[in-house]
Amino acid sequence: MIKRILKVLLFSVLGIVLVLLLFYVYVSWDFNQRAAKSYVYDVTVPNISYDSASLALGAHLSVIKGCRDCHNDDLGGRVMIDDPALGRVVPTNLTKGGVGAQYSLEDWVRALRHGIGPDQKPLLFMPAHETANMTDKDLAALIAYCTQSATVTRELPSIEIRPVGKLLNYFGKMHMFPVEMIDHDFIPPADMDKSVSPEFGEYLAVTCTGCHYSNFKGGSPQVPGSPPVPDITSTGNLANWTEGEFMQTLRTGTTPQGKMMQNEFMPWKMTSEFTDEELKSLYLYLKDHP
Repeated sequence: MIKRILKVLLFSVLGIVLVLLLFYVYVSWDFNQRAAKSYVYDVTVPNISYDSASLALGAHLSVIKGCRDCHNDDLGGRVMIDDPALGRVVPTNLTKGGVGAQYSLEDWVRALRHGIGPDQKPLLFMPAHETANMTDKDLAALIAYCTQSATVTRELPSIEIRPVGKLLNYFGKMHMFPVEMIDHDFIPPADMDKSVSPEFGEYLAVTCTGCHYSNFKGGSPQVPGSPPVPDITSTGNLANWTEGEFMQTLRTGTTPQGKMMQNEFMPWKMTSEFTDEELKSLYLYLKDHP
C-alpha cells in the first residue's frame, strides 16, 4: 500500500515537472517568435541641424529622456543587469564606436519612433514607447546629439534573456518588446509650445510611464527586486505636495517627509536636470490626473 502511494506521488511529481517543462518550452518559443518578428514601417527623417542650439537641446533630451541613464553618461553602453535567472541587459554603445557607425538616419528614426533595429526586428528593452511621441524638432535634436557625440570604444557582452526573464515577459510583468506598445500610426507634431502648461507636462510625462505605468498609479515594480512603485497622481503623494515640494523632490531626491530616494529606483539625478518650466508643467499635469 505504501509503495503504491509512493509510486502515485512520484508519477504525480514527474507529471507536474513535465507540464512545467512543456509550459516553459512554449514560453521560450513565444519569446523567440516575438524577438524574430519583422516590422516594416515607412519612416520620415526630420530636418536635422547640427548647430549649437540643436546640439544643446539634444544633450538636454539625452538626459531627461533617460538615454544616459541606460546607455551611460558617454552613451558608450554598459551592463545594466546581469542576473543568473533574469538575464543580462546591455544597453548598446550609441557612439561611432558602436551602432552609431552602422545606423543611417532612417535607422535612428526606426529605433526611436518604432523600437526596431536596422534589421526591422524588435530592440529589446529600448523604451521607444517613451520617445515615439517626440516632436520632429526634439527627435532631430536628439539624433544630432547622439550622432555627434564623442566616439567611445567599449567591449560589451551581448544581451541574454534567461528563464525567469522570459517568464516575467510572458506574464506581462517585465516588458521587453516596446515595439508592441507603440501606436505606429501616430503622426508627431513638428514642434510644440514649451511654456508652462498641462499639455507640455503630458508630453514630458511619457518618460514616467516606464516605471509608473501608463496611468501613473504605480504598483508592482517593473524590475524584480525593486520596491513598489508609488502613485504620482492626485490620488498619491501629489495630493499633499505643493509645486515647490514637487520640484524640490525631483531636484534633490529628498521628499517633503525627509525620505531620501535611491537613484537606481527613482532616477532623481535625471529629473534634477529638468528645467523649471518642465517641472512646473509636469506638476500641473500629474496633480490633476485622476
